[in-house]
Order: sequence, then structure tokens, then C-alpha cells
Amino acid sequence: MNVSRIFAVLLAFCVVAVPASAAPKHRVSRTVDLTILAINDFHGNLEAPGDGSSIPGASDADRTARVGGAANMATLVRALRAKHRNSIFVAAGDLIGASPLLSGLFHDEPTVEALSLMGLEVSAVGNHEFDKGVTELLRMQNGGCHPVDGCKGPHPFTGAKYRYLAASTIDTKTGKPLFMPYVVKRFDGIPVAFIGLALKGVPEIVLPAGIAGYEFRDEADTVNALVPKLRAEGINAIVVLIHEGGTPTGGYNECPGITGPIVDIVKRFDKQVDLVVSGHTHQAYNCIIDGRLVTSAHRYGTMLTEIDAKLSRRTRDFVSLKANNVIIRDDLFAADPAQTKLIAQYEAVAGPVERRVVGSVTAPIKNDPTAGGETVLGDLIADAKLAAAKNEGAQIALMNIGGIRTDIAKTGDVTYADLFAVLPFANTAMTLTLTGAQIKTMLELQWVNPARPRILQVSRGFSYTWDASKPLGKRVMTESLMLDGQPIMPTGTYRVAVSDFLANGGDGQSVLKEGTDRVTGGPDLDAVVAYIGAHSPLTPSPAERIKRLN
Repeated sequence: MNVSRIFAVLLAFCVVAVPASAAPKHRVSRTVDLTILAINDFHGNLEAPGDGSSIPGASDADRTARVGGAANMATLVRALRAKHRNSIFVAAGDLIGASPLLSGLFHDEPTVEALSLMGLEVSAVGNHEFDKGVTELLRMQNGGCHPVDGCKGPHPFTGAKYRYLAASTIDTKTGKPLFMPYVVKRFDGIPVAFIGLALKGVPEIVLPAGIAGYEFRDEADTVNALVPKLRAEGINAIVVLIHEGGTPTGGYNECPGITGPIVDIVKRFDKQVDLVVSGHTHQAYNCIIDGRLVTSAHRYGTMLTEIDAKLSRRTRDFVSLKANNVIIRDDLFAADPAQTKLIAQYEAVAGPVERRVVGSVTAPIKNDPTAGGETVLGDLIADAKLAAAKNEGAQIALMNIGGIRTDIAKTGDVTYADLFAVLPFANTAMTLTLTGAQIKTMLELQWVNPARPRILQVSRGFSYTWDASKPLGKRVMTESLMLDGQPIMPTGTYRVAVSDFLANGGDGQSVLKEGTDRVTGGPDLDAVVAYIGAHSPLTPSPAERIKRLN
């Protein structure tokens, strides 16, 4: 046998003799992929709220397409989750509250059901989750019929399948949070903590009675106190869902020049926090702040943030994070059948109420403020409140600007749904007596938060001038305060109609809690419905009641 033949035989023998245990093994990846889908400020917009023209940096096709809607969002969520082994769907609060009639008429039960059906898993609480108070929010989580209206929907309400998180909302009696402060989810064995919390300014912008007995602690302090506990449990990957935000410039996937509370909050977070999903300001941004990824997905369900993450198997921490805000266009994402069916069930009940014509207007009525902070729509609402409270002796009526959610953006017939969208909070009127000095103090309190002034809208016959160059507490010119052509006297007494929100100290109006001879009236919405009906076709008046100097 020649040498080459011997070598071939030996080689064959060696190949056959290699044990199976020595064969190459499949190498396990050093990282785990995770996709986090996020929304914020949905506000019960089960149906598309409009086109994409309000989205900064949107393309021409985005601007002309219908965007948003629970049915289209559900399709996108399902498609993205199907692409990935590990995924989670989360939210940064204000999913309910200030909702269109289709959701608001049923106390936002349809929205809770739609998001549960969509697979939402956890959400921070926002300020609007507290619009109807803690007791009602607990019902949103746990289910059951409304205590006053009962069960109005097409089927029993069983509560949210997702979990609300409220790390900073503390029961002052027990010292414990209203809901769990965080949840831990495991992806291929690696734990990731999701902390959820509201902005600490909630007490300034909701009805105080609804949150009595609860305090809203500092956002960064709350998170930083939890980090050592999480680390002790072996958790290194931390995501914060926070209902606070900022205002950027640039497009919806950019972040040049972002300002606002979220910037300082993120800078104060413990360095172990990797990702911040934010909201509240209704902006779209994709930022790196202090080395951390910070996102926000616009508002009303028009957008979804897709966050692609990698987790290290060795350190059990994030090693990379990348976000993309996706506009939800109805021509790109077909309506989900299950969502469509759910919405149709509620629409069958709400439709006759939605479509009822209450009156007409000769031109759109806008909520765009003048230099003095007055709006044409604000004036109209204040006039309606004054007319409704005449029997309680009202001489002045005031409307808080934050309670006005949109314009009457049409000419011609106005439906009940149109007005519900303007005033979705179901605030009731309260007429009380104030002195002229208290009225002056009330107006000065419009700047109690200089960074976020809350100019009160005033009724016909009441007027004043304020000077922007003057220091806080001295901006309103006393001699300019007039009622029906007569000066308001500091020692005089006046009947003033406001919402229960203001009467109980909302928007920092502590002086209104001193008002005497209180008489409760009807809902603000009913007052506007009656006023437009009585004055149709209604022509809006120019906003000339509040003047600003300097």
C-alpha cells in the first residue's frame, strides 16, 4: 500500500473516531434583544383625532393622512411584537381624562378596555388619571360599575388588565404608594425594572378633594430611593415611566434644544437609570439627556415609540438603546378587527348623543390666547357660565384656561360631541362671594407659577389691565379693575361663578377657598350647550377684556 493510500485510511479513521462531544457547539449570544413599545397622553382617543399636521417634522404624506386611533395602533403593536422574541408595551400616563365623548361618556371605560385588549402591560399614572379622584382611579384598575351612573356600557366593566404604577403618590396615613411603585419583568432570565410615577405638580392641576390624603413626592428623589433596593435584588436594568416632559425644537425623532422639567429630573436620576419614557407636554422627541435615552410619543395615540434594546447576559444591564417614533397612519396600518368591534359596541350607545345638534356658529371659535392671555373661546365659556349662574346672583364668571381642551373649529352646526371635546372634565359651577381685594389677589395668583401662568378667562362686563414689567404680586393694576363700567372696590362684595376645580383651590387659587355663601350649580358643559342654543347662530366676539402692558 503506497504512502498516500495509508494516509487516506488513517484520515478516514480519525474522522470516524472523533467523539460527538468534541463537535462544535452552538454559541449562546452574549446579549438579549428586547423591544419596548411606548405611548403617552392617549386621552381616550379611540378614534383618529385628525391628520398629522400637528406633528413637527412630519412629511407631506403624514400631514394629509389620518393618524391615530386604537384600531390602527393595535395593528402596529401586534406587528412589532410579532417580530421580536422579547417585547413589552408600556405607557407614561394620561391614558384617560380629557377624552372625547366616545370614551368620556362612559367614564373612560372603553379606553381602559381597548388598551387592555391591545396588550398594554404597565403604565405610570398621569395627572389626568386623578381627574375624578383616587376612588375612581381605583375603579379603573379594579373594575365595577360607576357609583352614580351605574353600568352604562354594552357589557360589564372589569377594570384594566394592565397595571398602574405610582411610586411617588403616597398615602399620608400609611406612608405607602397608591399602587405598586415598580414591576420587574424577566426577558430570557434577565430582570428589568419599570418604575412608574406622576409629576409632583399633580395637586396644582386636579380637584384637591379627589386626592385628599395623598402627597406627590419629588420625582427624582423617589426614583433614587428605589435604586438601592433594586440593586440589592440583583436588578441592574432600570426603566422609568414618568408623566413629566419637555419641549424640544426640531422634528419628531430629534431633540435639539429641549427645555422643561424633564431635563433637570433626568440629570438628577441615579446613573443606574438607563431609559426614561416621558409624557405630559404632548410633544414628540427622541433625546439623549445626561447620557440616558429619553422619549415621548406626541399625543392622542398618533404615534408609538419603538425602543430596541440589548441586555448583557454578563452584567444584566442595558448595553445599547435606540428609539424610533412611528407615526400611526391609517393608510399604513389597517384597523384591527377586535378593536373595531369594541369601538362599534360603544358607538352604538353613544352615537345619538354625539350627533345631537345644539346650535350653530358663524365662524370657528378659537382658544388661541392674546398677548394678555385671553381667548375668544374662553370669553364665550365665561359668558355661558355667567348666564347659567344669574339665579345665584353671579356678577362675574371665570373659566380656568386648562379646562378648555380644544377649539370649536368649524362654521355651522355644533354638536354635543363638539362641545364635549371642548369641556370634557364634567366640572360643576360654584357661585361664591368675594371682596374686591380677594378678586385682586385671585388675579395675581394667575402667576403663582411664573413658568406656567394660568390666565383666567373672564365674562362680559369684567375687565382689567396687567403690567408684565411689574414684580409678581403687583402685576394687576388696581384702578383698572372694572365691572359694568364701575370700579371694583377693595371692600365691596361680589358674586363670582367659577368651577368647583377653582373654588377648591385648583391652579393655585387658594384665595377662592375663602369665598363665602357657596351655591353649587350645574355642569359647565350644560351651561355652554344652553348658551349656544339660545344665541344661535352665535357670532364670536373679539377678545378685548384683558389688556397687557409691556
